[in-house]
Amino acid sequence: MEEEEEAIGYLDKVLEDEDDSEPGTPTSPVSPFLAGDKGEREAGKGLEMRKLVLSGFLASEEIYINQLEALLLPMKPLKATATTSQPVLTLQQIETIFYKIQDIYEIHKEFYDSLCPKVQQWDSNVTMGHLFQKLASQLGVYKAFVDNYKIALETAEKCSQSNYQFQKISEELKVKGPKDSKESHTSVTMEALLYKPIDRVTRSTLVLHDLLKHTPADHPDYPLLQDALRISQNFLSSINEDIDPRRTAVTTPKGETRQLVKDGFLVELSEGSRKLRHVFLFTDVLLCAKLKKTAVGKHQQYDCKWYVPLADLVFPSPEESEHCPQVHVIPDHELEDMKMKISAIKSEVQKEKANKGQSRAIERLKKKMFENEFWLLLNSPAIPFRIHNRNGKSYLFLLSSDYERSEWREAIQRLQKKDLQAFVLSSVELQVLTGSCFKLRTVHNIPVTSNKDDDESPGLYGFLHVIVHSAKGFKQSANLYCTLEVDSFGYFVSKAKTRVFRDTTEPQWNEEFEIELEGSQSLRILCYEKCYDKTKLNKDNNEIVDKIMGKGQIQLDPQAVQTKNWHMDVIEMNGIKVEFSMKFTSRDMSLKRTPSKKQTGVFGVKISVVTKRERSKVPYIVRQCVEEVEKRGIEEVGIYRISGVATDIQALKAVFDANNKDILVMLSDMDINAIAGTLKLYFRELPEPLLTDRLYPAFMEGIALSDPAAKENCMMHLLRSLPDPNLITFLFLLEHLKRVAEKEPINKMSLHNLATVFGPTLLRPSEGESKAHLTLASDIWSHDVMAQVQVLLYYLQHPPISFSELKRNTLYFSTDV
Repeated sequence: MEEEEEAIGYLDKVLEDEDDSEPGTPTSPVSPFLAGDKGEREAGKGLEMRKLVLSGFLASEEIYINQLEALLLPMKPLKATATTSQPVLTLQQIETIFYKIQDIYEIHKEFYDSLCPKVQQWDSNVTMGHLFQKLASQLGVYKAFVDNYKIALETAEKCSQSNYQFQKISEELKVKGPKDSKESHTSVTMEALLYKPIDRVTRSTLVLHDLLKHTPADHPDYPLLQDALRISQNFLSSINEDIDPRRTAVTTPKGETRQLVKDGFLVELSEGSRKLRHVFLFTDVLLCAKLKKTAVGKHQQYDCKWYVPLADLVFPSPEESEHCPQVHVIPDHELEDMKMKISAIKSEVQKEKANKGQSRAIERLKKKMFENEFWLLLNSPAIPFRIHNRNGKSYLFLLSSDYERSEWREAIQRLQKKDLQAFVLSSVELQVLTGSCFKLRTVHNIPVTSNKDDDESPGLYGFLHVIVHSAKGFKQSANLYCTLEVDSFGYFVSKAKTRVFRDTTEPQWNEEFEIELEGSQSLRILCYEKCYDKTKLNKDNNEIVDKIMGKGQIQLDPQAVQTKNWHMDVIEMNGIKVEFSMKFTSRDMSLKRTPSKKQTGVFGVKISVVTKRERSKVPYIVRQCVEEVEKRGIEEVGIYRISGVATDIQALKAVFDANNKDILVMLSDMDINAIAGTLKLYFRELPEPLLTDRLYPAFMEGIALSDPAAKENCMMHLLRSLPDPNLITFLFLLEHLKRVAEKEPINKMSLHNLATVFGPTLLRPSEGESKAHLTLASDIWSHDVMAQVQVLLYYLQHPPISFSELKRNTLYFSTDV
């Protein structure tokens, strides 16, 4: 089928190129339909498309005839030996295996020979509907072939096992390559060739659909093609062969119907390395397949890596996972680096498109983007999902979200409730099942953004505010909490977690979170029962496994979400209803720094005013929040990344603004993520960024310098140019963030992660300045945001910087910036 796919792939490419062409650009050396008025052009274009559809079909028909020829080639010598004293096969066996192949070959040879000259000497008035009509009327021969197909396969397999000569013949049949192909022959097994006629009927029907689409209704071929399609569809339904290429059932050689329940791309950890697999869950078996490497434009095919009958499939308990190999997790900063690279390439693609750049340059950039996104897809998942075959072997997938893990587990467990039998697939059955995957699959593309069409929604960039109110529908009291996930770069990331509401059937969280979106299209809510039993520790990640009580997902519709008001919603999951509200702030709105009208507070007030009033070098709010985080939050997973509850943050803001005496008591009781969130909010609401509007352009230029000595000189000079309160506060924060990063093995926050969180907050210009300096792309990682992260990362990776040293050492130059 590979050669056939090549022809179809070529056709797809031609059609694709045609669709992408600018109006008035010739799509082929001669495009007569480009002249004349619009109506004529449309009709002409339809006829041109008709020729392209037929050319592609003709090329695949040639390959099909060559395959049938290869199948018939051993038939004559086998028949000749059947009557000798040493027959390889009996006449009966030959008749069974090669049943109706000769007839099918002759029908298609005659069809090809009649159609070929019509396509080669193309004329828009040419008629060939009668040829398709005749082909359709001979489909009865296929009915006979299909009815005999299972017996033919079984006979061929038995003969292979009992006769070495026939085994040798059937393992390597030589198929002639197309006339203009470089390959003179390819080797194909007899089993694979016997499947071709079954495949072909569906293919012919799809071509009839395409032809009708591009044949004007008043063309003499139109009624003939309609008739041919009607006959073909009736035939297909009579042999229970659904013409939709994504049909959900495949008939096994034993005659049962096996349905596809779920499929998707998962990362498998195999022999120590990560591999992308396409996993298919059928009603009785889990099949793990690999996409074959094919040339550009070819349709994909699958190789089966392994399968486990559901009757033999078990999930190992956390204790059993003890003996399993450890999962190597890629450091977060490497993943963040890659996100930045992808976003930079995205910006370049947009620039090229805006400037009407060369399509070759755009293709090159897209290829690079795909490679980077593929790396991210492969290396970001870290949640283990183990599958064990009762008969021995274990398999390990890595998922990016608990949501996926529970989806797969639940789907398998649902099917296992039925009466399932253990079985072993023969090589033929396995080949037929794997061959069917291409048509059955529901997930077609690897989930990376470079696979999306340009007109698909790019997702939302900015901040999503979510309030998780309450939940109902629990049968018994439990310790309950929710997590929120959004998609980012093709996979889902956990972004927020409510507190645990203890011993209740109706938790009332009423917690608000601010979640940063990176091209997100979906929000997921997962509801868990907290487990405090230390024996349930999962050895893969040293975390106690909490039980998922329910999970749900909603699409983030840009029109519905982008209103200033809160939008209330309910997610229903396994009989549980979770009530939540949300509103969205776009990135440009979130960049506004609004000075406070109340100068007695600290939020929105210049840092020099606050330090002068407090007679301090570093604002009290910064010192207190840092002290509290270092006291009890430095080992908190995702500190500064996981959102704090918005209502808690607002309460802390009010207390600091009022300079309330109860600040310390309140801080010691408050959730640590809320304290971290308050510190971030303080810097975000400064009327100008900590590193100042005046110096922003110079920071952008300094970080772009290539020579390390020049960069060092410039970056240190810029720090010296900051007002003292800004500089002292910045150095104080810098040392704190370095201490947080020292605990990265526990808190999972690297210097890079911290730079990503704080870079834009400390450097992002205030609104007036942002218009002059900041290019707001729809992409979160616009060049400016990336540069802001790089500036902070530079200082975080630098050896300790002391205020007095900095002021004393004028380095090489001290020109005012």
